[in-house]
Amino acid sequence: VFLLIGVLAGESGPGGLKFDDVRTAYTVGSIALALILFDGGLRTRFTAFRNVLAPAGTLATLGVLVTAVLVAPVAHFALGVSWTEGLLVGSAIASTDAAAVFFLINTRGLRLRSRINAVLEVESGINDPFAIFMTIALVEILLIGKTTWFDLVVDLLREGVLGAVLGFVGGRLITIVLNRVGLAQGLSAPFVAVGALVIFAFANEVHASGYLAVYLAGLVVGNQKIKAHSSVVVFLDAITWLAQIVMFVLLGLLAWPERLPHSVIGAVIVALALMLVARPIAVFACLAPFKFDWKEKLFIAWVGLRGAVGIFLASIPVLVGLPSAYLYFDVAFVVVLISLLVQGWTLSVAARK
Repeated sequence: VFLLIGVLAGESGPGGLKFDDVRTAYTVGSIALALILFDGGLRTRFTAFRNVLAPAGTLATLGVLVTAVLVAPVAHFALGVSWTEGLLVGSAIASTDAAAVFFLINTRGLRLRSRINAVLEVESGINDPFAIFMTIALVEILLIGKTTWFDLVVDLLREGVLGAVLGFVGGRLITIVLNRVGLAQGLSAPFVAVGALVIFAFANEVHASGYLAVYLAGLVVGNQKIKAHSSVVVFLDAITWLAQIVMFVLLGLLAWPERLPHSVIGAVIVALALMLVARPIAVFACLAPFKFDWKEKLFIAWVGLRGAVGIFLASIPVLVGLPSAYLYFDVAFVVVLISLLVQGWTLSVAARK
């Protein structure tokens, strides 16, 4: 709904509002996603996280890679782009959206098996850093043309390890300050939210994974005894809803429906390949070593919801001025719309089945 409100309010709709500031949308999207991931970590029990870290971690890394690789040839032939550009399309839409998964599971009141619920939430919480890394790496390859796989692996390991350390330390610091400093009742929740953004910003500044850091910080804070816990949770629930709304409206404002007819058929083919082929193959392959039955794997595959993160990642090529950059944005827009409409609205039915 809010995505469509953004489209209607934009230059192409009756609202007529001209908005083409991709940098502002990217910045706002980064802040919104950081808050959403922190809130997701805050609500995840550490026992559940520890129990499903192996399958969820495999899906969040190898699963993202397999999905992107399988989408690449479809994008290559359906959209008429190069193989590297096809892989960039796949990378931008390969990760499941934390906001979509958290909100749809919670607001629908679905009582899933605890292990399945934990896998879905942890995967969506920790797969964004890998997808972002792949997207940025491919953008650099297309822009500069020279890089080595060794450099990419080293960068990925550095960002992941440093992000994990900063997230743990930052979460502990937030907990210590909350419990030892006499903050007024109304200041505790805003302090936690601002603390999360400081961790995110500092991690990015030192070239660590800010998204992994902020999710792990939320996990640490949420699993400690802190003052005003209930007010913190309520405040973050409201702020993440607002962040989600703002992010979708801004991305809707950036979308131009007039451009879509040029790529809509190819985008629909990519979306169907992602939902019906790439995601299921990635899930079944990654979960093969773990004890999940085929129905559970099928459900996890169907809850590969795409959301604002896909459009947000597809705005990176626009931000740096890649040739035909808006093609990535338009394709991601269509993929997200189809995913939310088809997978999002059938989530309850799939859970019952």
